[in-house]
Amino acid sequence: MLEGFYTIEMSREVVKAYLVGLAHHLSLRTYSDPMIYSPASGMGRDENAGFDAFVPLIDSGISLYVWSQANFFAVVLFTCKGFEGQAAIEFTRAYFGVEGELVSASF
Repeated sequence: MLEGFYTIEMSREVVKAYLVGLAHHLSLRTYSDPMIYSPASGMGRDENAGFDAFVPLIDSGISLYVWSQANFFAVVLFTCKGFEGQAAIEFTRAYFGVEGELVSASF
């Protein structure tokens, strides 16, 4: 799991490119395009607006949650296939332009 504050301009295309790019960077195989959701205005609290996204992997999946007003994101990378955790951290930090702490946990 990775969490942090992003400094880049967020959009549906940025979310899609991150999920596909992270999977590729970690040599994880996807079997479908990312699914990206952004509830219409008024469906929830404004402070929770953003994106919910998922890309299925042959060996499980990657979920990304983005809070647009807070410039905050959370990633859950679940896979039965091994991967280098530090590589996921470095890719995510660079992609989202994280300047402060990037919190991560493996379990």
